[in-house]
Amino acid sequence: MIQNKIFIYGKHALTEALQNRPQAVKKIFLAPYVDDPKLKELIRKVGIPTSPLGGSSGKMPSEVSDNATHQGIIGQISLSDLVIPYEKFVENLKINSNTALVLLNEIQDPHNVGAVIRSAAAFGIAGVLIPEHNQAPITGAVVKVSAGMAFRIPIVSIGNENHIIRDLKDKGFWTYGLAGEGAKSLNEEKFDAPSLFILGNEGAGIRAKTRELCDVLLSIPMHPQCESLNAATAMAITLYAWSAQHKGALK
Repeated sequence: MIQNKIFIYGKHALTEALQNRPQAVKKIFLAPYVDDPKLKELIRKVGIPTSPLGGSSGKMPSEVSDNATHQGIIGQISLSDLVIPYEKFVENLKINSNTALVLLNEIQDPHNVGAVIRSAAAFGIAGVLIPEHNQAPITGAVVKVSAGMAFRIPIVSIGNENHIIRDLKDKGFWTYGLAGEGAKSLNEEKFDAPSLFILGNEGAGIRAKTRELCDVLLSIPMHPQCESLNAATAMAITLYAWSAQHKGALK
């Protein structure tokens, strides 16, 4: 996450940001043809500065492609105000048996990152931990795929993954790695402790040193005609199985 700003497009994404993380919205670009009184009133209440988009009196932000599908609405987001440092996040985290976190381990496809964030929000996960290196960063595309959920669930920046995993294990988390060859079937596991779910690279899986820190390697039962699942799909199924045992997490 080297860059400190990203751009989000369209009414839905901007509304989610203004309602849930207004401090992360630094500037809004609106085309003259945008006629949405509710959105404009929300912008006024939050107090975000606006600039014209397109036409004779405005222009596209230089970082935004001319081919971007923005519906005449672009929001500039500060990553430093959206993404939470691990130390700040964990000191405020309430840890009990209904607490679960997701850690991404070198996921490269932004669509998978966004889809995991959306699933995490849907199933009551307390936060998504994203490494600063060798990992697809938070971008406008990630926010779009998350359907705005990136503004509703904590997105946590972490440094050394294995150090973070050890710290969470010391705090009582049971660590699960998702692996097709995992010895423990997902439908057999009793998630009776705070849970950390680790999703590995789309091709290589979880790194060897990280895999060694996993308490359990989970596999998903599948018909033999299918060898594997998309990474984000596998995580969604896993989080659903966890949430089915933790009704309180969905409230």
